[in-house]
Amino acid sequence: MICCLNPDCPHPLNPDGKEFCQTCNSPLVQLLRKRFRVIRVLSDEGGFGRTYLAEDIDKLNERCVIKQLAPKFQESWALSKAMDLFQREAQRLQQLGEHPQIPTLLAYFEENTYLYLVQQFIDGQNLLKELQQKRGYSAKEIRDILLDLLPVLRFIHERGVIHRDIKPQNIIRRKSDGRLCLIDFGSSKQLTAKVHIQMGTSIGSHGYSAIEQIRDGKAYPASDLFSLGATCFHLLTGVSPFKLWTEHGYAWVQDWQHYLKNPIATELAEVIDKLLAKDTHHRYQSAEQVLKALMPKQLSERKTEIANSSVILPPTQPPFVPKKYTLVRNLFLLSSFVMLIVLGEFFYRQSHHFDISVSSRFGQSDNTATNTEAILPQSSKLPMGNFYLAHTFKSPSKSVLSVAISPDGKTIVSNSGDTIKLWSLTTGREIITLKGHSDRVNVVSITPDGQTLVSGSEDKTIKLWNLARGQEIRTFEGHNSVHTLVISPDGNLVANGSDDNTIKLWDLATGQEIRTFNGHTSWVRSIVFSPDQKTLISASRDQTIKIWDLTTGNEIRTLTGHTQAVTSIAITPDGKTLISGSDDQTIKIWDLTTGQEIRTLVGHSGGVRSIALSPDGQTLASGSSDKTIKLWNIKTGEQIRTLAGHGDGVQSLAFSQNGNILVSCGFDNIIKIWRIST
Repeated sequence: MICCLNPDCPHPLNPDGKEFCQTCNSPLVQLLRKRFRVIRVLSDEGGFGRTYLAEDIDKLNERCVIKQLAPKFQESWALSKAMDLFQREAQRLQQLGEHPQIPTLLAYFEENTYLYLVQQFIDGQNLLKELQQKRGYSAKEIRDILLDLLPVLRFIHERGVIHRDIKPQNIIRRKSDGRLCLIDFGSSKQLTAKVHIQMGTSIGSHGYSAIEQIRDGKAYPASDLFSLGATCFHLLTGVSPFKLWTEHGYAWVQDWQHYLKNPIATELAEVIDKLLAKDTHHRYQSAEQVLKALMPKQLSERKTEIANSSVILPPTQPPFVPKKYTLVRNLFLLSSFVMLIVLGEFFYRQSHHFDISVSSRFGQSDNTATNTEAILPQSSKLPMGNFYLAHTFKSPSKSVLSVAISPDGKTIVSNSGDTIKLWSLTTGREIITLKGHSDRVNVVSITPDGQTLVSGSEDKTIKLWNLARGQEIRTFEGHNSVHTLVISPDGNLVANGSDDNTIKLWDLATGQEIRTFNGHTSWVRSIVFSPDQKTLISASRDQTIKIWDLTTGNEIRTLTGHTQAVTSIAITPDGKTLISGSDDQTIKIWDLTTGQEIRTLVGHSGGVRSIALSPDGQTLASGSSDKTIKLWNIKTGEQIRTLAGHGDGVQSLAFSQNGNILVSCGFDNIIKIWRIST
């Protein structure tokens, strides 16, 4: 068989001898770089390319792994970032591949517009899959895992490299000798650079990554040691650190022993406790320190010799079984396997052993659990600092693009395809579906008195609805696709932005068009009224923010500074400060009086798709394509916390009038209700 290298081909395997793919008709490459025969797809990297299993004909058809970089996005920064990470992975493998527990780099090249990285194939099974079969590790096995991996970490740290994504999926037990191999250096960074990513990109997996890595984009040897501790915790308890991080933030690390099924030795508990310390300075600072803590006192004379060898440590594979006992052992294993097949699903659901892999890098991904409902149950009320997830419910549409809360705090309104749905904020149950638009609804908003719902659609109309009765009142026509709209503070005006680059102002009572604002050179994505209703502010895909005189329609000022589309804007209650979110992954705070930028907030690893300001103007919520919501202190610019749980990008956010409720929605067609605990 020959494998098609088109990353979008749904059925890439073809019979030998074919010149073109039977599925997509792409030319088939018999040998990459006249050396590597691609056998099959190992994994699809979700918009970045694929990873393949291949044979190296220059090495007697020895198997190897080929990573292909073929990103679907065309944004210059994102493309450059992906290529940079890909090249860094090749550099790390070239630098570190001399170690017997790290894959060796075989080749790095470009062919047919795609980049390829070829590395040694590690024949074995990663620890996540091993855990799913074992259902847990003993304390002795965890100690052996630490002794096997710590010398590897010391090796890479001494060479100025931090892995940044240590987790069970990235640790493979080699079949040949049972040794543990560390893979996937696509997220690694040079220690000497302090690992402070310029655009605020957070690389790693939530739950496994230390707080300084997720919050600040910084990583140290101690950060990898936290990830190793989280990995040991997962293997020891069977509980996913991501699940706990989603529900409790980093609070779980203080009580990690509560999840143990059986007590463990004080020595090992103290080591894991220090590995999981939230504060970097309270953690072990080097792998050497952990090794010394693990060594028994009676072996003090030998501990240096053992610690300095990554080869002579005892392998963590199962012990050797004499040949005469193999039949008994195999019968026992077979019966155990049958029992697991019969009862596995039941115990899996009962034990809450979820594992979710969230990664912002190109590399192996874990798809063992992606159901958002499983991550955060509807009735879950687990504290996240002052926030907890009160409810999760699903919309039938493919994505929820806009959400609004009624002023009385009882009803949530959202789009759902070409319809609008009203939900009970208390129960999450659907109240009514409003039908009338003939194409997708992009935005919904509610008048300050709570009586009227306004919706904008791809069908080029704005519709007004009686919110109490669910009846259509009026339709505004005369614009292109409506992407955004806003209602004035007094409830008399509505402004909307369109893909024809203009803004239209309407009289809400009569339906008459008052004025058209021209000046943007691309789609208008967000609009706000100033509290005094003297100005209108708009944001666009043309990377600018414009301030307009509402009476004359004249442009007052243009704010520039974002490097990609400005997707969402908000204004403080005093009308002095503007906040903007952008696809460039940043949030900017502006002085509206002078038009000067006050500060830039970085922290998201994807484009900022939505922002919402609390009614008191003190807290900002930002939703991103990185699937997270971040809360910020407006005065200081400090990131307060991160709320996670969405399975795709967060597209819209809304605070209740009392500021105690935050509603989020996005491309995973999930609506989440977050409450502030008092």
